[in-house]
Amino acid sequence: MHHSSGSTDTLFHYTFDAMGTECSLSLYADDEAIAAASADAAMAEVSRIEYRYSRYREESVLSSINRAARSATPVTVDAETAALLDYAFRAFDTSGGLFDISSGCLQHAWSFDSGKLPAQQEIDRLLPAIGMHQMQWVSPKLSFSRSGIELDLGGIGKEYAVDRAADVLQQQGIRSAMIDLGGDLRILGPHADAEPWHIGIRHPRHPSAAMAVLPLACGALATSGDYERYMEVEGVRYCHILNPHTGWPVQGLSSVTVLAGQCMLAGTLSTIAMLMGHAGKQWLADIGVAHFWVDRDGAYGGTLSDQLEMI
Repeated sequence: MHHSSGSTDTLFHYTFDAMGTECSLSLYADDEAIAAASADAAMAEVSRIEYRYSRYREESVLSSINRAARSATPVTVDAETAALLDYAFRAFDTSGGLFDISSGCLQHAWSFDSGKLPAQQEIDRLLPAIGMHQMQWVSPKLSFSRSGIELDLGGIGKEYAVDRAADVLQQQGIRSAMIDLGGDLRILGPHADAEPWHIGIRHPRHPSAAMAVLPLACGALATSGDYERYMEVEGVRYCHILNPHTGWPVQGLSSVTVLAGQCMLAGTLSTIAMLMGHAGKQWLADIGVAHFWVDRDGAYGGTLSDQLEMI
């Protein structure tokens, strides 16, 4: 914690574990009591979302939806969940069915710790239950045209928590902060001395090292990469980002970083681009979002390249 010149504000830094990853919160406040209260409120919000939407917790909202889905029983959801489902169905449409919150069941076939590829028939057994077109969504009611569909909000939950934590900090009167949940982050205003924050972009083949630094005074950054969970079999890398149409990991791009106003949007766009493979580069350029990509050959590009300080 240090004082910035010309400012009464002090930078306070907190680290915590949530959503299966290392998280941090840096914020400027006049004193420690304000900082701690604000940080506690933001961390409590992250925990609330994790408990509500975890597929590992029997009592979560997501688990109750999945229990209904198992027997194709229609379910009526609360307003917060309805907003997330609205978003997920829009993302499904925008991505031509590639961004699909019903594809989580593929995780039953893929065990990245085992180092063994699943048998094709194992994947073929799961594919019929995947596809949001097999659900009908008329808010706030979700119904299913087949049994056995399983929803997983892992693709948007962490980024949603980043945005909600940012909202909470703003409600607490914090004007300058960085929220980072496992590399998905949101920045509220520059440092107290008006300098931007310097955000490292991970090298997909040396994830502990940054390949570039992005100066950022506000906005949200999310990265999807093939280095988060993967295995290599006979020299081929198989990562945890799975194509819902084939059941197999994406190929082509190593990582995609997107800058947007909201972390949830940044994360969805970066994931869709990864799912598209090489075609994701052009897609990002066409939709006009600020982005940076690295492909499997080590080439890189995208509109953020100009602002990056390469290392």
